[in-house]
Amino acid sequence: MPPWRGAIAWFAIVPLLWGVLSPADSCNAHYLRRCALGAYVCGVAWYLLNCYWIYATMHIYGGIGALASGGILLLYSLVLGLYFGVFGLLLGFAHRAIGSWRTALLLAPFFWVSLEFAASRITRVPWDQLGYSQVDNFLLTRLAPMTGVYGISFVLVAGNAMFAAALLACPMRRRVTLALGALLFAGGLQLAILLPPSPSPTEAKAALVQQNLDVDSNNDWFGPEWNAHTARFARMSLETCGPYFIGMPEPGSVMVTPECPVTPVKPDLVAWPESPAPFREADPRFQQLMRELTQKTGSPVVAGNIGTWQNGATTEIFNSAEFVAPDGRFLGRYDKMHLVPFGEYVPYKGLIAFAGTLTQGVSSFSRGGLRKVFTANGHSFGVFICYEAVFADEVRHFANHGAEVFVNISDDGWYGDTSAPWQHLNMARMRAVENDRWILRATNSGVTAAIDPEGRVTQSAPRHRLTSLGVSYGYRHRTTVYTRFGDVFAILCAIIAIVAATVATIFVSKQRPTQSA
Repeated sequence: MPPWRGAIAWFAIVPLLWGVLSPADSCNAHYLRRCALGAYVCGVAWYLLNCYWIYATMHIYGGIGALASGGILLLYSLVLGLYFGVFGLLLGFAHRAIGSWRTALLLAPFFWVSLEFAASRITRVPWDQLGYSQVDNFLLTRLAPMTGVYGISFVLVAGNAMFAAALLACPMRRRVTLALGALLFAGGLQLAILLPPSPSPTEAKAALVQQNLDVDSNNDWFGPEWNAHTARFARMSLETCGPYFIGMPEPGSVMVTPECPVTPVKPDLVAWPESPAPFREADPRFQQLMRELTQKTGSPVVAGNIGTWQNGATTEIFNSAEFVAPDGRFLGRYDKMHLVPFGEYVPYKGLIAFAGTLTQGVSSFSRGGLRKVFTANGHSFGVFICYEAVFADEVRHFANHGAEVFVNISDDGWYGDTSAPWQHLNMARMRAVENDRWILRATNSGVTAAIDPEGRVTQSAPRHRLTSLGVSYGYRHRTTVYTRFGDVFAILCAIIAIVAATVATIFVSKQRPTQSA
C-alpha cells in the first residue's frame, strides 16, 4: 500500500467516536449497550476485512474445508472484535459519568492503547495495530524507540479525537476552529513521509537466499533431488547477483540487475529461510551441507530447519534456526518460542479436531524456551522466526542480550497473494525502529529484504522467485528506551484507563437510583 494511504488512519475512527458520543445517542435509555454493540460490530467488520487472508490460508494451504475455514475467520473476528466493543463501552461510561464528550475524547487514546496492549497479552494476537499504518512516517516513528508502536497509535487516536470534536462542537465557529486545528495537526505529521532521514551507514554484507518452495507440495528430497536443490542454494549463497528492488517490491520501484563478479565476494553472513525444505538438524546430510557451505563462504550461516529433543520416550519437534560458525561448528539453534495457532499447533485440539495443522508432516511443534544470541567473527546476532516478528516486547530481548543485528527467517508462502505478507513485513519494520537495529529478512517466497534502523526497506527481492539477495547492513550497539524497558508506555496508559473506567463506573452506578426515582 503506498505510504500516502496511511493518512486514512487519521480519521478512520471518527465515525465510531462520533456515533458513540453524539448527543442524540447519549440520551437513549440503552446508551451503554448501544455503545458496546456498535463498537463491537465495527471491530468484527475490521478483522473480517483486514484478516480475510485467514480463510485462504486455512482452506487452500491447510487442507481445511471451506465451511470450517470460514468459521475460524469468523471466530477470530468475533473474539478480537470484543476489544472494540470494550473501547466503545469505556467511552460511553466516561461520557455518561462526566456528562461531557470532551472528557471522553481526552481519554480515548488511553483506552485505545490499553486495549491494543491487552490484545498482545491476553489473546496474544497483536496483528496490524493502528500504529503500523505510519511505518513510513519517519517523524512519527521517532516515538517507537521510546514507546514502541503504542505511542504512534496514541497520537493517531488523538488526531481522530480532534476531528470528532470538530463534529460534536457548537457553535459553528468553534467547530470550524477545531476542524482547522485537526487538519493542521494530522496534515503536518502526515507530510513527514516526504522527509526521509539520511541513509544508515553499512559495514557488512549478507546473502539472503529465497528458496521459493511450494508450501503445498511434497518437498521430501532423496538422492539426486537433494543434491540438485542444495547445490543450487549453496551456489546462490555466493552468487548473489539476482535482480532486486531499491526499496519495497511494489509498482514503480526501481529494479537493479547487478553483474556477477568473476570471483564472488564472500558475505559476512548467509541466511536460509524458514521453508518446507527437508532440513533436519539430526540428518547427517544437513550437517554435511552446512559444513560445506561455511567452507565455501567463510561466513556464519543461519538456516531454518526442524530441531528435535528427546524427552524420555517422547521426541519433541521444534521449528528452529540453526547457527553455524564459519569453521563449520554448530554453535546452537534457536527454537521458535511463539507458535502460530492453527498453523504450528492447534489450540484446544480435543475440542476442534477438524482443524488439523498447516505444517507439512508434523502434527504439532513444541515451544522453545530460551532467546539465544549467537556470536561469530566478533559480532552478535539475534534470530527470530516468522510470526514472532509481531511481538515487540519479545523481539526487544534479543537486543537487550547483546544482538547487534536481527535475522528474521520466515515462510510467508502460507499467505498466498494476499495483503498478509505486506502486513507482516511492516510489523517487522517497526521492530527495527523500536530497537535501532538492522533486520536481515530471509523468506521462502518473499518479502526477502534488508531493513535499516529507520524502518526503511533498502533492498528487496522479487516475490515468488528462486533468487538470492546480496544486501549491505551495519551493526548497532545502542539500546533504546523501548529495548530496555519494553511496554512501559502502554502499561501507563492501561493504568490511567483502569482508573478512569473505575471512577466512571462509580459515577454511573450512583446516577441510576436518581434516574429511577
